[in-house]
Amino acid sequence: MSNVSYFKNAKNFVANPTFNTCDVSDGDALQYLHKHSATGAMHDSEERYPPPLCHPGTGEAVVGRIEAWYGFEVPPEKKIMWVFAPAGYGKTSIAGTVSKKLESRTDLDFNPVGATFFFWRTSPERNSPARFIITLAYQFAMSIPELAPRIDNAVKRDPMILNKALEAQLMKLIVKPFKSLGELGSMPHRLVIIDGLDECINSDQESRVEKHYAEDQERVQIRVLDLIYTLQSHGLPLCFLILSRPEPWIKQHIEAGPFQTVTEMLNLYEVGDHMKDVEKFVRDELARIAESLDTRPGDDEQWPEEELVQTFLRTTGGHMLYAATVIRHIDVPYDDPAQRLQDILDDPLHSNPDLAHSSPFSSLFELYRQIIRSCPPANRTTMREVLEDVVAGHDYDLTFPFYPTSQHPRPHFWASRWPRNNGPATPTRRDAICYSD
Repeated sequence: MSNVSYFKNAKNFVANPTFNTCDVSDGDALQYLHKHSATGAMHDSEERYPPPLCHPGTGEAVVGRIEAWYGFEVPPEKKIMWVFAPAGYGKTSIAGTVSKKLESRTDLDFNPVGATFFFWRTSPERNSPARFIITLAYQFAMSIPELAPRIDNAVKRDPMILNKALEAQLMKLIVKPFKSLGELGSMPHRLVIIDGLDECINSDQESRVEKHYAEDQERVQIRVLDLIYTLQSHGLPLCFLILSRPEPWIKQHIEAGPFQTVTEMLNLYEVGDHMKDVEKFVRDELARIAESLDTRPGDDEQWPEEELVQTFLRTTGGHMLYAATVIRHIDVPYDDPAQRLQDILDDPLHSNPDLAHSSPFSSLFELYRQIIRSCPPANRTTMREVLEDVVAGHDYDLTFPFYPTSQHPRPHFWASRWPRNNGPATPTRRDAICYSD
């Protein structure tokens, strides 16, 4: 053996042949997995408390459709359901309601919810796919007891798997542990809920120039879809509920041959009566707020008057997000809710600068900024033309929905510029435009 020293000039040098710096001792593997999971992305996490849920008596048609597809003890023919709608239609509330309803079932001897992941644009843990597979694997270990030791062993055998490609993680942490159980046909199938796919962006790319923003999120969202497709292709006792906005690249990928054959698509805009749901929510919330108000001397009619309620409902345009934002704005202990609501209805353009600094409305305005920012550069000229027409249309009292309704059977002169199959464009009101530049 050669006596040549390769480190003769080194000082205080300690040789360490172990390159694996992860110490996963017996019993610590699942804890190690938990440590690297995006725990805030789980449906029952503290980060999301209180979780958005459908208002009682609303969203029932959609939730019913999802439950019928899932089938509980009988797996669905198509293992993936994609529920899509523009922003403001309550997709996250629906996902939360489905999770809660399924977990509350007492007539089943298993937990139907296998795992959940709620993406969120502003959360470093939840706006990237980096912890997506790790988080699903940890939840499978918790919700499927017989799977826990298999996943535990997978982490112990290769602790560095948590630093490897998502595709490798998927195979070693989920697929192989499932298949090691043997016959999977007798296992009850679990539902995996993935909400806000369009909120998944590559956080490592945030510093890149803005013109690449849309392209970056397109790439990373397609990657998540491919991971889901791969999971379902292995015949595991899992089915997947995906909720997102109908971004063109998501829609195109799901409608492609391989994905389409295993996916049931549900357009939230076409299911249920959105105006009826909004009316139920508005009336219940206004009644709740009214209980806290002192009756004013000389009031001939109890607040809220029916005319005011009808005006509010017309103002919402059937958008639950807008209705909820207004309710949050007026439901304050330090001001008069009745006057706050009247101010909004008297100022349909929301030119009052105080509203821009109201927490509920600032969140709404930020949402519209995100929508516009995500528009691919090649389409921004068309987008500006559409928004200019919307603003111009307001001057001619054209603030109704984009598409024909029973009250307005003729579409407006600019409706043809927006893709019909994506439902109405979200910024249908002037207030969504004034603060979105």
